Amino acid sequence: MKPSPHASGKTLNLRAQVVKTLLAVQNGQSLQSVLAQHINIVSDKDRALYHELVLGCLRQWHALKQVTLPLLAKPLENEIVETCLYVGLYQLLCTRVAAHAAISETVEATKQLGMESLSGVVNAILRRATRESEQFYDVLENASNLPSWLAKRLKKDWGDQLAELSYELKQVAPLTLRVNTRQVSRDEYLDILEDEGIDAHRCEISDVGIVMDESLHIPSLPGFEAGGFSVQDEHAQICATLVPNLNGKLVIDACAAPGGKTAHILEMYQPKRLIALDQDEKRLKRVYENLERLMLNGKHVEIITADAVKWTAPEQADCIVLDAPCSAVGVIRRHPDIRLLRQSSDIAKTVVLQKQILENMWSQLKVGGTLLYVTCSILKAENEQQMVEFFATHADAQEVKIEADWGLEQIHGRQLLPSRGQGDGFYYCRMTKTA
Repeated sequence: MKPSPHASGKTLNLRAQVVKTLLAVQNGQSLQSVLAQHINIVSDKDRALYHELVLGCLRQWHALKQVTLPLLAKPLENEIVETCLYVGLYQLLCTRVAAHAAISETVEATKQLGMESLSGVVNAILRRATRESEQFYDVLENASNLPSWLAKRLKKDWGDQLAELSYELKQVAPLTLRVNTRQVSRDEYLDILEDEGIDAHRCEISDVGIVMDESLHIPSLPGFEAGGFSVQDEHAQICATLVPNLNGKLVIDACAAPGGKTAHILEMYQPKRLIALDQDEKRLKRVYENLERLMLNGKHVEIITADAVKWTAPEQADCIVLDAPCSAVGVIRRHPDIRLLRQSSDIAKTVVLQKQILENMWSQLKVGGTLLYVTCSILKAENEQQMVEFFATHADAQEVKIEADWGLEQIHGRQLLPSRGQGDGFYYCRMTKTA
């Protein structure tokens, strides 16, 4: 059901704007693709609340659904009104917004979106939630908060850890920086932050990572314009530490956008040539911009728009980093719209695509060269099982074990799960070509 024609334009209140954004995501658009356009209509003073309500509702989506369903005499079959209810309940149960404001503004949004006849239902349910907030909150806290297909897969893959995983995936991921050590050491940058009165602390696994203890506007942090740091998840920062010494070598970063791993490799090593490959031209622009800001864009770096399934390297590579396309279930904390956008049927297609890219990239690797397979997934089909099949069908591939005290050792490779105050879900497997 679509909002009525008069429901567009600048007259909508903030809650109605939030509902429109959430409806766009329900209809298959990624949050990133609609956010820039939608936030322009929101006044500056309301933007922080707009962000909190959109991201918070997506983060708690399935839990809010579990709270709402028993309260309806019969299903509404009306995504506008259901979304208004989720936005109202999220404010009452998860924010400090005053109850009277949350209710009146959400009821008004229901009317503005052309659903006046059902605004009484929204009003009644939200008022009931204020009277029975403890019971409602308990349901919200104990809900699995994952789509059922994903909960089933995670239960199969991780068994007893499902409850903990479900809890971790609805937390807010920390803001983590990777210091550009060509310009400043981690301790020096921590001192700079301290002098500015900004609270931060060292990452536990990454020796160039810093966790920010407060949420700040990134470009206003000291040293941003000069390329002193990048924003990168702690578990993603491990990637560049798992490759061999790349000085003087030919390196391919397949599926490189937005360029965090490319930049980190260039901060640590001086390869003879680095090719950053991606088929998404728009996202490759971010690679250009990042390398320019970090002052890492030399003649030895080539950025190429191409499909990693078919592309042929000009010569065989010493090292290939393959950050393979995946379900991105491991980064749901940062991209909560994945809960709504990803479908069970996507996984099998992704596994086939990964396999095709792996096959092609393996053929571009020198004998004696290293391939590092990476995903931001926690599903074994995309990780461990993909590798089991690869090694079973490639006699010339040999795993190079990652000896580490982080993550969980798998049949092949290591798996990191999302962890409070730390990194997201990532998988790494390292191999060498023997013949």
